[in-house]
Amino acid sequence: MLEKKMEGINTDKVIEEFEALTKDAGMVQRETLKKILEENGSAEYLLNSGLNGRTDPESFKSCVPLVTHKDLEAYIYRIADGDPSPILTGKPIPDMSLSSGTTQGRRKLVPFNDELMENTLQIYRTSFAFRNREFPLEKGKSLQFVYSSKPWKTKGGLGAGTATTNLFRNSKYKNGMKAIQFQCCSPDEVIFGPDFHQSLYCHLLCGLLFREEIQFVFSTFAHSIVLAFRTFEQVWEELCNDIRDGELSSRVTAPSVRMAMSKLLKPSPELADLIYKKCSGLSNWYGLIPELFPNAKYIYGIMTGSMEPYLKKLRHYAGELPLMSADYGSSEGWVAANVNPKLPPELATFAVLPNIGYFEFIPLKNNAECLYMEPKPVGLTEVKIGEDYEIIITTFAGLYRYRLGDVVRVMGFHNSTPELKFVCRRNLILSINIDKNTEKDLQLSVEEAGKLLAEEKLEIVDFSSLVDVSTDPGHYVIFLEISGEPSEEVLRECCNCLDRSFVDAGYVGSRKVKAIGPLELRVVWRGTFQKILEHYLGLGTVVSQFKTPRCVGSMNSKVEQILCNNVAKTYFSTAF
Repeated sequence: MLEKKMEGINTDKVIEEFEALTKDAGMVQRETLKKILEENGSAEYLLNSGLNGRTDPESFKSCVPLVTHKDLEAYIYRIADGDPSPILTGKPIPDMSLSSGTTQGRRKLVPFNDELMENTLQIYRTSFAFRNREFPLEKGKSLQFVYSSKPWKTKGGLGAGTATTNLFRNSKYKNGMKAIQFQCCSPDEVIFGPDFHQSLYCHLLCGLLFREEIQFVFSTFAHSIVLAFRTFEQVWEELCNDIRDGELSSRVTAPSVRMAMSKLLKPSPELADLIYKKCSGLSNWYGLIPELFPNAKYIYGIMTGSMEPYLKKLRHYAGELPLMSADYGSSEGWVAANVNPKLPPELATFAVLPNIGYFEFIPLKNNAECLYMEPKPVGLTEVKIGEDYEIIITTFAGLYRYRLGDVVRVMGFHNSTPELKFVCRRNLILSINIDKNTEKDLQLSVEEAGKLLAEEKLEIVDFSSLVDVSTDPGHYVIFLEISGEPSEEVLRECCNCLDRSFVDAGYVGSRKVKAIGPLELRVVWRGTFQKILEHYLGLGTVVSQFKTPRCVGSMNSKVEQILCNNVAKTYFSTAF
């Protein structure tokens, strides 16, 4: 299917294949595990497990332990350092993917191989088929805010880059993207440009040059799309001047990017005047995206989890255009495809593809038994609707019973495969004693405070948090960047609102007896979170992979320093 031309992909056939695949997901899972273990049976990791060639799920679970990345680091670094023996997989690992490091504070290497590339294309084909059935695309291009990291080699000579960089540089990926009408309007030189700011400017410029052809707007994460159009607000007149004169702004200095853009830019005063008129006619930039790109059908990217706080601003830019959440996966591997594209991002579910890996689920029930012994994982078809689970993946790239760290909720089934909703990362992010507040709890608290600011026609640009145990008792600290200047009264009420909105019984009880101190709100200067982004770009993270750290721990000392050095105002809660 990869070799077919764009017009050649048969979406009905792709949907039929998916329906057949999910009819008996349990059987497909057993076959997939058998295939993974047979292909990698010669790997040192599996040989040491005591499987002795067995490929059934029962033997696999009894012999192979649950692991985190830390458990596998020694094996992964041996591969990265050039050890040629089969360590985690039967065949050599050609590349390594580099995680963003924004969640845990440090970047991780994870194996990447041809099988993961095939998984990627299968996921993309599947979700495209369902998406295109509901929102058919015409022949055209897409505006994609995508960026590649600088490629580098590990000590052993393996290619290393972000997961998206490994995709962009692969010829199979390019062919596969053409087949599903995922052609970027920007030239490769812009995607692979050496400077993010220059590439973003040129992406916007290319979008305007091809405005009539743009069928949808995409970035890996919603944050990147919001960032792009916040930038547009600042540079739109400069973009119009470039189009009017047919000459690229001097802000773009990279020779390869300038040369590529010079082939596209020709003086076009009519287009410049049209864009100027449209931008001038908007009210506070509402509906900017459909105004600029009249034939766009939707906006597409990961919009769940830590991306949900950006949806309000994205909807402002999108006007009536649908927002559609992209598929569910991570640097370690793919899990599920969005086959219900009409659902808004807050309700998005993802159907697990049972042949791209072997999946297990640890039940997360709030009962006393779980305090002493973690429940046994259950299989893909054994999960129950409405229950929450931690997901475990076994991949074709050498990760066996790997704890992804994500909490998912089973919302239903598509045939016999579960449809999952992403809930949050499992690791607790705010905890002092018996209180347990997750990223989702923090997000809900910030949303409540955001409602008070919305009454003043202000918005929260971004947020983060930390636990301060330098005081006795310890307390939560919330950092907010706000779009304008709220009154002292509103900020004090925001602080109390944040404190009251953490409804975890352990937190509320601890606050009442003063075992946890008053919540502290620190309002930071405008541009503070941009400095955090710049910090991660300096470490090699690409913007399309960036996620704002929602809780700053000991591993994120530099981020904590940036936040603490940019505090404009501080408030303490009087809610309890």
